[in-house]
Amino acid sequence: MILSCQNISKSFMENKVLEKISFHIEDYEKAAIVGINGAGKTTLLRIIVGELEPDSGIVTLAKDKTLGYLAQDGAVDTSNTIYQELLSVKQELIDLERRIRACELEMQSASESRLETLMKQYSDLTHAFETRDGYAYRSELTGVLKGLGFSEDEFDRPVSTLSGGQKTRVALGKLLLQKPSLIILDEPTNHLDMNSIAWLETYLLNYKGAVIIVSHDRYFLDRIATKVIEIDRSKAAVFQGNYSDYAAKKEQLRAAAMNAYLNQQREIRHQEQVIEKLRSFNREKSIKRAESREKMLGRIDVLEKPAETKADMRLTLTPRFKSGNDVLTVEDLAKSFDGTHLFDHVSFEIKRGEHVAIIGDNGTGKTTLLKILNRMLPPDSGLFRLGTNVEIGYYDQEHHVLHTDKTLFEEISDDYPTLTNTEIRNVLAAFLFTGDDVFKRIGDLSGGERGRVSLAKLMLGSANFLILDEPTNHLDILSKEILEDALNSYEGTVLYVSHDRYFINRTAGRILDLTAHRLVNYIGNYDYYLEKRQVQMAALKAAEADAADRGSAAPSGLPSEERSRTLSSPAQAESGNKLDWKAQKEEQAKIRKRENDLKKCEEKIAALEKRLKEIETEMSDPAIGTQVAKLQELAKEQGSLSAELETLYEQWEAMAD
Repeated sequence: MILSCQNISKSFMENKVLEKISFHIEDYEKAAIVGINGAGKTTLLRIIVGELEPDSGIVTLAKDKTLGYLAQDGAVDTSNTIYQELLSVKQELIDLERRIRACELEMQSASESRLETLMKQYSDLTHAFETRDGYAYRSELTGVLKGLGFSEDEFDRPVSTLSGGQKTRVALGKLLLQKPSLIILDEPTNHLDMNSIAWLETYLLNYKGAVIIVSHDRYFLDRIATKVIEIDRSKAAVFQGNYSDYAAKKEQLRAAAMNAYLNQQREIRHQEQVIEKLRSFNREKSIKRAESREKMLGRIDVLEKPAETKADMRLTLTPRFKSGNDVLTVEDLAKSFDGTHLFDHVSFEIKRGEHVAIIGDNGTGKTTLLKILNRMLPPDSGLFRLGTNVEIGYYDQEHHVLHTDKTLFEEISDDYPTLTNTEIRNVLAAFLFTGDDVFKRIGDLSGGERGRVSLAKLMLGSANFLILDEPTNHLDILSKEILEDALNSYEGTVLYVSHDRYFINRTAGRILDLTAHRLVNYIGNYDYYLEKRQVQMAALKAAEADAADRGSAAPSGLPSEERSRTLSSPAQAESGNKLDWKAQKEEQAKIRKRENDLKKCEEKIAALEKRLKEIETEMSDPAIGTQVAKLQELAKEQGSLSAELETLYEQWEAMAD
């Protein structure tokens, strides 16, 4: 055991935050602490690391064990460069290396009597250096910086010029390089892009020490955690397994607790009715029996009602009217800022009912693309068109839709006057605003709180095309799940940017990866994207290389048959040079078969594409618009053909290769 917490309690004024919290962490264990915003997770971490004294209870760190803590605003020395700041962690190795060099120099001119002493000293120093991986520390430092998203040309940037999020990444790098026995991380993924988060997951999974994480990133917790410690209404409960295991077990326990609570409440009401009836008889024996039952009832340990779940706080998104089938068409968009090239030749379409996620590294232009689509920024080139009857609902990180002089309650009630006070409070409660919080001024809220208000307003709107920029930022897990359920039941169209992989997995049916200044399309959720990414990127690079080769060897836009022959010509040349006559014949037969298969595949693709266009024309015919059965039949055929067409595209790509 590396850490033990026994009966930790903490209150602030009248607010009891933690009450008799007990758990332990074993060597090499990866534990997650979860709970809603304000549950006391960060308070508990600060008590563990000694920044805050508990009112009662004991924290015990095992002897000879070290502890490292990354707060949400990790402190760094702003007088250093990024590289120097991480290098400071390795000062002992730097000093050791300096002593080795000094010893080497001294040995060159030392007397014979002195040389023996120096050689012994040199051997001891180099052994200590090797034991501490001294020869690898600079490459390790570079690997950590790159893993956390810093490029080599940023290594010499002064820490003072970095944003708050970048400074936190530097602090995280320092902590990882220190390699304490126990790492404690408070929201470590907040300022990392997807690649950096994936790198951190791998690093922590292989870390030869224990880890405690506070995070709202459920995908991250699913990969890392082997134990979950839940803080709920000041109490702690420990669950074995990752986040999904915890969520399933928690729901089972809650259902059992709710049944026990309801059964007890029914029994209490029954006893009260019996007591009332006995008293109404107004006889000595009946009154005594009533008093006896009252005493028994008074001795019952009344169960506390289980907390509400997302099922109790359901939000419904309902478009006012249906849009046309073609919701958004983007053609050849390009954008640069101050010489920084973001993207070019970006083209895609979104159909009614699709849920599309845009992902990519920080700084690739995802938010910029959303702003262009909302006409907040002009593109450098290209165009986009909205379809018929498309009404956009936009959630942006700057929250331009809010009025700073209004209270939260007024912000909702003024825009939605038909809502009752209870309905307004329920909506705000779903986004963590309860009690007197609803009377706070918008201008007095933090950025995260304003984001939650903007999201609450959006949920009440009637748009049929939602465009969302990082909608889950600053939401706790419960609020994320409420939002996910609302989007999954939404009949309109959704396009969003997010780094929340669990959220993407639950809500996206298609992913657009903004990488290398282009969009790469994946028909599936985040797990599908992970499965296909390497294959897709390899195919993309091969196609670009092939296009470059064909551009110099043959004119572009060749007919399919001609293109097939051009692709197979190197193999034919190789056959003619290296194979005997029989082998050549066999190879030529294989080539002809591949060409025929390719041609048949292209013919099938053409036929299916033609039929899909016919179906779209039929579905848009007003005469068919009232024939529900016919529309359902066409929609079923359309879905089947689209799936078949996607398979044929993959087959054609494989054969063309």
